[in-house]
Amino acid sequence: MTLPIVAVVGRPNVGKSTFVNRLIQSQDAIVHAASGVTRDRSYHRADWNGREFMLVDTGGIEFSTDDAFGASIREQAVQAAREADVVVLLVDGSVGIAPGDEEVASLLRRQDTPVFLAVNKLDTPGREDAIHDFWALGLGDPWPVSALHGHGSGDLLDAIVQALPEAESFEDGEGAIGVAIIGKPNAGKSSLYNRLLKRDRAIVSDVAGTTRDAIDTLIEAEGVSYRLVDTAGLRRKSQIDESVEYYGFVRAMRAIDRADVAVLVVDAAAGVTDQDQRVARFAAERGCGIVVAVNKWDLMEGPEAKEDVMGRLHDKLGFIGYAPVIRVSALTNAGVHKVLPTVSAVYDAYAGSISTSALNRMLTDLRASGHTISKGGAILRLHYMTQTGSKPPVFTFFANHPRLVDANYERYLENRLRETFDLVGTPVRLRFRQKG
Repeated sequence: MTLPIVAVVGRPNVGKSTFVNRLIQSQDAIVHAASGVTRDRSYHRADWNGREFMLVDTGGIEFSTDDAFGASIREQAVQAAREADVVVLLVDGSVGIAPGDEEVASLLRRQDTPVFLAVNKLDTPGREDAIHDFWALGLGDPWPVSALHGHGSGDLLDAIVQALPEAESFEDGEGAIGVAIIGKPNAGKSSLYNRLLKRDRAIVSDVAGTTRDAIDTLIEAEGVSYRLVDTAGLRRKSQIDESVEYYGFVRAMRAIDRADVAVLVVDAAAGVTDQDQRVARFAAERGCGIVVAVNKWDLMEGPEAKEDVMGRLHDKLGFIGYAPVIRVSALTNAGVHKVLPTVSAVYDAYAGSISTSALNRMLTDLRASGHTISKGGAILRLHYMTQTGSKPPVFTFFANHPRLVDANYERYLENRLRETFDLVGTPVRLRFRQKG
């Protein structure tokens, strides 16, 4: 099980994301004046007086809206409330009970989950009398708070943690393999994510840029724990015009930084694009293990179309040629069962270690081949090597003239390492030091 969950729900623009950021003392949740910025549920780890829990920021619940995502946002928020151990209904104290508050309250009254009614935007102390109208919602004592200034949040948190289940009955997912699902917008990341979870967890839409927040979910498969992150689609910086898209882009970078393995979702129908290359470089530069999932494979008709896709994949993603490639269809579920076992195999290589004796046996064979480099009369000799890091693996060579090593020779050594040892899906880092 995961940590106990506290879901923050309410109408749009009542300050849910600001409230979440106040409670976790961070800027993890995207805050913006526009309605509908938070679309999916985003999960944030929180702590109050030694009690840890997951705080869920949800999309605004609206019952009549022209937003194409309105129904999905509403369902995500309702689902978050259903799976939570405690629900905080946030309302806007500056406007009183507004259209939609009663409908949300009615939904929550039907559940057995403890509900705390927090009246936000009471930024001036002494305005607590503004909460009296909210008794009409039938959810018990209203709690006056200011998400902007922090007034009242400590008292509310005291009450929330008292209502949480015993902490001993929960696990925190420590040791789980961090998996970031990445790719250009509309490649099918959320659909694949939902297939892996075997339930709808992220909003799925054919509108590019639907997922703005990165979402963490713990799952277990065949005895291995994974922490899945569905990230906002990565775009070229020149295409990130709205500030909301920019913050989603930053969130995706953070997700990659926290991941052990990145699953790069490529749209087979669109082929490998420059954006796919750019996304792959982001992950490789940050040292993630990489798996390439070629999605929408069910749309490929005939061997020529399939060959064309794989040929372009090899040409444009050759710099991550070490990454295993899986053909999947998130729509039909074909091939999806291979994703997590492949991630696990990549993680084993990414986090593993190779003995110094095995490495130097390979180095002995390299020296026997006679392949080396020279410049100005100096000849490179590699005397000794050892693994000096992991996640990703780092190998250090001790040489007489390390300055002679160029990019071509470095690639030669990396290729020999990959031929000799199981380094599937993981980048490697090579270091060269002067002997002695």
